[in-house]
Amino acid sequence: MSKKTKIAIIGPIPRDKIITHKGDVIKKYGCVTHPVIALAKLLENDGEVFPISHIHKIDEAPIKKIFHQHTNIKVDGIYTHKDKGTVIELKFLDQNNRKEQQRSKMEPIKKEDIEKFTDVDAFVFVPITDFEIELGALQYIKKNSKATVIFDAHGPTTWINDKGERLRKFWKDKNEWFPYIDVLKMNLEESQFSWLEDEKILTSYDENYTDHLDDFAEDTLRKGVKILFVTLDSRGCVAYQLNNDTLQKDWTPSVKVTNVIDTTGCGDSFAGGLAYGLTCYNDPIKAAQYANVLGALRTQGKDFQVFKNKQETDRILRENYKEEKLS
Repeated sequence: MSKKTKIAIIGPIPRDKIITHKGDVIKKYGCVTHPVIALAKLLENDGEVFPISHIHKIDEAPIKKIFHQHTNIKVDGIYTHKDKGTVIELKFLDQNNRKEQQRSKMEPIKKEDIEKFTDVDAFVFVPITDFEIELGALQYIKKNSKATVIFDAHGPTTWINDKGERLRKFWKDKNEWFPYIDVLKMNLEESQFSWLEDEKILTSYDENYTDHLDDFAEDTLRKGVKILFVTLDSRGCVAYQLNNDTLQKDWTPSVKVTNVIDTTGCGDSFAGGLAYGLTCYNDPIKAAQYANVLGALRTQGKDFQVFKNKQETDRILRENYKEEKLS
């Protein structure tokens, strides 16, 4: 019997109230929940998914009810003893931009929260705010586990002011984190916050500015990260690696969708797709393709039924990337 794939997803499970760009109101649990369910459907009987998060006690029953619909989701890492979870309100201004208000902050993830999961194949960190993951947790993994560490830069480029407003920030201490991250995932805006120094970009984002990417990528890779993925919304994503000490750049176009209903959780779903492609295929291009598929599927509805099993997901992947066969 072949060994089952094990993937841990770490971050908040916010109780979200979402007002879409079309005016629809959606109430659901977000962030970690998206990649956990997407991966549970992809892995089916071949793997297990471990959400790791701190939540309010009042949210334990409804969150576990969602996860218990999938027998391969293991909830040993859902902690309520601190009774500190995340509550967020999001109002979309358009398809991609939104205002965010945070009503409650979760207890940060520390090394003791992940000690019993060191045998997983990958840890996927999807923080949404700068305080949610302690650096010591990543340092512990590097020392005690062979797992691949995938990290989303949304967290360290976001902070909360005293009014609960969620705002963008520069990732000034990134070099302390890079030695403990194998795969770094971010969007174009977050890449600018991680490299540029002009504070005007914190309030005036230029979605067409990409001149910094190659320099930022090379610097990031030389400081410990093995692969950098940068998403560019509907255009697709680019993966950077060092190949024989030379910067290698691979472009993967997006999966086209015609009707975007809700983009909340697209980045988290993308990170889950990276974990699947890297863990099951050990292929960054395949990982980008699965990531794009899961991100696109997330936009297609208000609930978790948007995610598909492996057979249907692979069909979508073949249609978009002209694959002959997926083993």
